[in-house]
Amino acid sequence: MWFKNIRVFCLTQTFDLSAEELESQLADNAFIPCANYEKSRMAWVSPLGDAAPELAEDQEPMLTHIVGDYIMLCAQKQERLLPASVVREATAEKVTEIESRQARKVYRKEKREIQDNMYASLLPRAFTRSARTYAYISRADKLLVVDAVSAPKAEEFINLLRDSLGSFPVALPDSKRAPSDVMTRWLVEQKATDKFEIHNDCELFNPLDGSNMVRCKGQDLVSDEIKAHLEAGKRAKQLSVVWNNALSCSIVEDLSLKRLRFEDINEESASFAEESAAQKFDQEFVLMTLQLTAFFKSFFEAFGGLEDPKNKMLPDNRSKEDS
Repeated sequence: MWFKNIRVFCLTQTFDLSAEELESQLADNAFIPCANYEKSRMAWVSPLGDAAPELAEDQEPMLTHIVGDYIMLCAQKQERLLPASVVREATAEKVTEIESRQARKVYRKEKREIQDNMYASLLPRAFTRSARTYAYISRADKLLVVDAVSAPKAEEFINLLRDSLGSFPVALPDSKRAPSDVMTRWLVEQKATDKFEIHNDCELFNPLDGSNMVRCKGQDLVSDEIKAHLEAGKRAKQLSVVWNNALSCSIVEDLSLKRLRFEDINEESASFAEESAAQKFDQEFVLMTLQLTAFFKSFFEAFGGLEDPKNKMLPDNRSKEDS
């Protein structure tokens, strides 16, 4: 359950729901499979998944996993897979049949109606695909940490929280120093800040032409080649680092993290071999959150600390129809 990518958000107020209140509100939006005519559905499942202990018939699985100030959540999204090409092909066949049988031309408006009807008839027979998104709330640090590589996926998770809790005010992290400036300086000086070490991947861009990009993977970032790019005015958009010899990742200019790897994961996990799946999940969750808490402190300090999150409130992207 170790996170591989991170998008972090700042809570703009203290998260003070009790464990019982949170569980109750999430339960109103517990996951059930898509109905026949439903294209997709996203709702809450137990973070423990298959590791959850067996329950009595009248018991429901817990939708939160809480250790100290950390609350793990998991959202499952199920989608019906109905390619547009399949709908178009079925529509074309139906149009051909009508035109042949009735000896008349089918025009645009009627074609759209036929296409809508074909979509509705094919949807219940479509295969489904499911994916889970994990995240945890850190009460003490007032952070939401989402294991997601893309912004839309993280925002989809936040909108589900808002639907379940009524409101969930969060903001994008806004550092006092521009991340691109700081990472560019690290490359120029060939040295990072504090407990960070420059690793071997980076992405550079030309501020005058955003499409002018240079991606370096598995390279010596203190080489003459990188120095020449920097002297030509390119700036760092993404940079891989190692922190405290404990974890490695790529820092993106929006303060998201990619390719997160906990360097001591194998040694720690080996010590859990005799534990049950639930105990192993619990212990890994503790280790991960403690390590990330220490990392975030160094991470934010490296960029000068964070501005007041209330100035960068994340908008509620739910449609009026979904609200």
